[in-house]
Amino acid sequence: MKKTQLPTVTIVGRTNVGKSTLFNRLSDNVKAIALDREGVTRDFLRDTISWQGRSFDLVDTGGISLRKTMDPLLSQSRAIALDMIKETDIVLFMVDGECGLVTEDREIAQLLHKYGKHVILVINKMDIKDAADNRFDFDSLGFTDQCFVSAAHGKNLIDLFELVMKYLPDPKLVEVQEPAFKVMLLGKPNVGKSSLMNLLLQKDRSIVSPEPGTTRESLAERVRFYQEDIQLADTPGVRRMRSVTDKLEGMMVQSTMRALKDSDIVLLLIDGSSDHLVDQELKLAFYAFDSQYKALIILYNKNDLVEEVQKARLDHSIEEYEFLFKKIVTLDISCKTGKNVGRIMPMVKELWEKHSRSFNQNELTQLFKEATVKKPLYHNKNLLMFFSAHQVSTAPITIVLHVNQPTWFGPSQVAYYERVLRQKYDLRGVPVKFIVRSR
Repeated sequence: MKKTQLPTVTIVGRTNVGKSTLFNRLSDNVKAIALDREGVTRDFLRDTISWQGRSFDLVDTGGISLRKTMDPLLSQSRAIALDMIKETDIVLFMVDGECGLVTEDREIAQLLHKYGKHVILVINKMDIKDAADNRFDFDSLGFTDQCFVSAAHGKNLIDLFELVMKYLPDPKLVEVQEPAFKVMLLGKPNVGKSSLMNLLLQKDRSIVSPEPGTTRESLAERVRFYQEDIQLADTPGVRRMRSVTDKLEGMMVQSTMRALKDSDIVLLLIDGSSDHLVDQELKLAFYAFDSQYKALIILYNKNDLVEEVQKARLDHSIEEYEFLFKKIVTLDISCKTGKNVGRIMPMVKELWEKHSRSFNQNELTQLFKEATVKKPLYHNKNLLMFFSAHQVSTAPITIVLHVNQPTWFGPSQVAYYERVLRQKYDLRGVPVKFIVRSR
């Protein structure tokens, strides 16, 4: 299908000058994590902005530092930001008016002049007296178009919009496809989600580091597989909520939960070198599969570190939750060696076909009627009567049961019909949602 490709406007600057705060002021749909702390944004976020009938894609990037560093996170964040500058139409170069002109601002300005992009200098914190005093120091950076704003209080944003519109190119009509479905990576911090994301994309999109909490916001990219566009999202790691005391980590968890609700299939990564599943991993599995009705694959990563004794202990710890694990798909992988990584996308494709399956109404009704005859169900000695069934949606498979008394059909009765359906059809890895109604 043909789709309008909007021009791109990218916010850049050194760390902690207010880039994410400005992004959040301008964006209605996507929210960056914005704290008064250096280096919070490490990757990039994108949202479509509309103003007076014109639209553009706005991109928030991590802080740029051009100085040599031994910190791989800063290096990868800088590389991502520089790549975005190459692809953008307009650069919003943000500086901190309160701090005044610093060496890093000069270094970034020199780089932007070399790229040849149209740059609008955005001087932040206009509501602070020192910023007004420092305003004219930024003239030496050599950018004609300037805008003095307060991102925190939303002041002068109309002036900024007018400058952007002045130089915004027209949209282009390009061939594009909406994603066939959405897949997300879920798990605890430092379990290998970002490494797997990069392996599946076959490029370095996510920042990878041994440091827990490297990924701070959900990052979505397209991957083409079997002639289909699939959206793949990397997410921040999720720990037990009682362990989350830092505001930044709390916001990271919220970002992950939003991505989960927006996904169709969840790849839950678990450290396969552990002796047992932890409570948080089980809660994530149940929440994704039973509460949110997402198709689920559990990937046991770090298979290269696993010894037979550890594997036996992990398998033993799973036995207690057989009622869940018999419904889902699991796979041992190693992001380090690449073991079984090539099997993931075919499994994802197969799971999507199951998740999207449609059932014939007559076949469903006959299946459940035969099961009810074979094993009558009762509620307080009252016979439960089933009349008919029909499917109302896919992904998740949602089936309406028409019965005599819906209030008599509790979890155990509904679970019986689910077992009957799963015994007849291969639905491993996908949830089934039942709605009980009177005839």
